[in-house]
Amino acid sequence: MLAATRDSLPIWVGVTPVGLVFGLLSQQTELGVFGTLAMSAFVLAGSAQFIALSLLQASTAYPLIVLTTLVVNLRHLLYGASLAPHIQRLRPAWQRFLAFGLTDESYALTVTRFTRADATGSGHWYLLAANANIFTCWLLSTALGILLSGWVGDPAALRLDFALYATFIGLLIPHVRDRAAVVAMLVAGVVALLARDLPGKLGLLLAALLAASAGLLWDRLTVGANPRGRPSGKKETSK
Repeated sequence: MLAATRDSLPIWVGVTPVGLVFGLLSQQTELGVFGTLAMSAFVLAGSAQFIALSLLQASTAYPLIVLTTLVVNLRHLLYGASLAPHIQRLRPAWQRFLAFGLTDESYALTVTRFTRADATGSGHWYLLAANANIFTCWLLSTALGILLSGWVGDPAALRLDFALYATFIGLLIPHVRDRAAVVAMLVAGVVALLARDLPGKLGLLLAALLAASAGLLWDRLTVGANPRGRPSGKKETSK
């Protein structure tokens, strides 16, 4: 849990500005102070919350807001499928609680942790602490944005959202360790750009699915061509 707290500290730098902007923008809608804090506490999804704000400003019906944010957060199906093998031994209540607090950032941290040998048997504690850190940061930054809403004119002009993009780039790079990961990264980037105008940010989900498929296909083709995982034509050497 201490390791998760330490690893989460750099992410606070990226999450705080985004939560701050959300708190600022929320006060231009009907949410109010308590509604804004409740959304950050129970929805806990930055992109979905920003979309919900824009729909509230457009007086959209509540069922449509719920449906839209559900579509935006479909990527969590992929997160859950990825983490399921590591937490399936836990009680259902544990699994649900961890799923509730899962965010993009805590997933990126935890999936790295699960690949380490020393995480065996204790990875769920790491995930719990990562979730708690991101939750605390998001809620505090939202509250700060609410407090500053009377002093800031146009929150969008601050361009604070760049900090989150920089954070995710930093989380991504350590995972690019082989050619399959490079292929997946390139496919994700190209598809995300080409499909960025799809409604409900479906382009992100499409990019994730195609990138994972491309990486898996590359891995299967290269392993099939060279079962031992070594460059062809080279002699085997002992360790």
